[in-house]
Amino acid sequence: MARHNRDGRGTDQRGEDYEIGYQPDWLKQIKVTRNLESGRQSTKTLFRNPGFKEQPPGQKVRTRIRCPRQKLDFEISVDDPRGIVTRITVETVLPDSDGDTVMFSIEEELPPPNGDDGDPDGDGGGN
Repeated sequence: MARHNRDGRGTDQRGEDYEIGYQPDWLKQIKVTRNLESGRQSTKTLFRNPGFKEQPPGQKVRTRIRCPRQKLDFEISVDDPRGIVTRITVETVLPDSDGDTVMFSIEEELPPPNGDDGDPDGDGGGN
């Protein structure tokens, strides 16, 4: 049985604060991509799960991202009975903006508590 969602927080490149509701045994991290005032695009890790995969996450995965100041609030739910989804990308247009877009990359691949992620030398490169 999957555990209840946890709450987290993060701040983006422009100093906007976000509230995150996440599945503790599925979510690894959330990255946010924004256009900066200079015209350049920037990607930043908004939130990283401090835990480990303690048990199977269950077939339904939910993640909520909320930023009251930007009037941004959405939740995605993915029914994934075989556990094959590893990344979800959501692109939003901020309400009350001139078409300002924000893209969120919600990523899985949380390691088990013993650190056995299939990477024998620990360099992040896999086998």
